Amino acid sequence: MLTWIKGRHWVAVGMFLLALLLYIDRICISVAKDPIASDLELSDKAMGWVLSAFALGYALLQVPSGLLADRIGPRRVLSGIVAFWSALTALTGAAWNFASLLFIRFFFGAGEAGAFPGMSRAIYSWIPIKERGLILGLNFSGSRLGAAFALPMVAWLIDVFGWRLSFVILGLVGIVWAGVWWIAFRDTPEEQPGLTSVEREYIIVHRQQSDQNERTTLSSSQLLRSRNMWLAIGQYFCSNFTFFFALTWLFPYLKTTYQLEAMEAGWYAVAPFIAGALGNWIAGGWVDSIFRRGKWNLSRRGPAMAGFALAAIGLIGSLYMASALGAVLFLSIAIFGADMTLPPSWALCVDIGKTNSGAVSGTMNMAGNLGSFLTALAFPYLTAWTGSNDSFFYIAAILNLIALLLWWRVKADRGLLY
Repeated sequence: MLTWIKGRHWVAVGMFLLALLLYIDRICISVAKDPIASDLELSDKAMGWVLSAFALGYALLQVPSGLLADRIGPRRVLSGIVAFWSALTALTGAAWNFASLLFIRFFFGAGEAGAFPGMSRAIYSWIPIKERGLILGLNFSGSRLGAAFALPMVAWLIDVFGWRLSFVILGLVGIVWAGVWWIAFRDTPEEQPGLTSVEREYIIVHRQQSDQNERTTLSSSQLLRSRNMWLAIGQYFCSNFTFFFALTWLFPYLKTTYQLEAMEAGWYAVAPFIAGALGNWIAGGWVDSIFRRGKWNLSRRGPAMAGFALAAIGLIGSLYMASALGAVLFLSIAIFGADMTLPPSWALCVDIGKTNSGAVSGTMNMAGNLGSFLTALAFPYLTAWTGSNDSFFYIAAILNLIALLLWWRVKADRGLLY
């Protein structure tokens, strides 16, 4: 049954479902913002700090969790962290004041930190290099579909069960995923029971190989001396500054600006995430298509630069729309573009990190989520200081153009030596 699905495809399915879960758990706090703020008597600025607490915890644990995935493997790391953050998701429902909510969401973010670095390490071992872009695109599309699915679903859950019980229900789902991953997955195809010898040999021959004299443990000085690493860090900071707005403030922004009901705002806010999923699929396929033509560097640069250009256009265009539909159309273009940058960004990390893909991708993702941390605070504070949302969108557009220029200098085929 389903024998046409290869073992590595089942690994990709598991990671897709993890990305789906990751963002359902992450975005539910945005949907629940109004009832939480009402029950706990929190202002928009206080909620900004709650949203930023997640991003800060997520950023700070990226490198340690990536190093851990490189050292002990993605099976143990992913099973453990998913169980941990799922417990924190459930515990969110027990928050009783601002401090408790801040504490819980910080450690929830810390728990989620190892997800994508752990997946990057699994991709290095399991996925042939010529399939890497599409698999990464599918993975990140799961996160966007998770966010899109969560908006109306969590709004419905809150209407039926209240916000506290809704968090408990979501936490239980994560515990189930962690158990299945632990039972079914092994760190490498060499260890995986039930994998055919033909597929095992195919993966080993076609995956990226490490140099025999390459250090197995990556030092911080190696990272800091690498131009490729700094370029990856800079562009990902800019990318996350755009996307984290969609993840945190898009729903309340649409609801308030266009005077929408919660369910109506939820359905409008779905569109940018669907667009983001499409951006991941298209860019992932584009990455692999260019790579197969022997143009390694262009396969990373081209989709990323096109994506950042679209993101800047979409952000500015949304400001000139008088209706929710028009604004959502341009914001969908922005998120489509921002998400086009993800497959090449993470492919670059696996390219240059190799057996240290967890640490390299964790370093990039740490920088990106410092951008997320600033986004969650920048939107309410800039709005309060300037009396308008426009300044936030202009700043985000400028950052996207800076990221476009950074990608021009990237050389994926040079590794960390460049």
